[in-house]
Amino acid sequence: VQLQASGGGLVQTGGSLRLSCVASGRPFSSYVMGWFRQAPGKEREFIGAIRWSGGSTVYGDSGQGRFVISKDNAKNTVYLQMNSLKPEDTAVYYCAADRFGVQGRYHLKDEYDYWGQGTQVTVSS
Repeated sequence: VQLQASGGGLVQTGGSLRLSCVASGRPFSSYVMGWFRQAPGKEREFIGAIRWSGGSTVYGDSGQGRFVISKDNAKNTVYLQMNSLKPEDTAVYYCAADRFGVQGRYHLKDEYDYWGQGTQVTVSS
């Protein structure tokens, strides 16, 4: 599976962006698709994840409340809708795929087997 993230850009505080992550091979039903972000000088941070089968979601602290993860199975695409953006949301955003999706471990970046290249999101104040 290869992942291609897109949709980043420059947005003002309070604005919205929707990121997309297209999987080139069809994810299996066991897959969990995650979104992470990494700001300069900081650790990669878990935003949230969605199960490919069923679509249940889980969010980390950074994604709770303002961000929504969804998917379109027909397009092999996962989305990250980001609302009410703040300057502290500025980071490179990554999508990733976890082949086994062990419950309770979605937030661990080492669980993910495939990563997209990242897309830059910059929020101006």
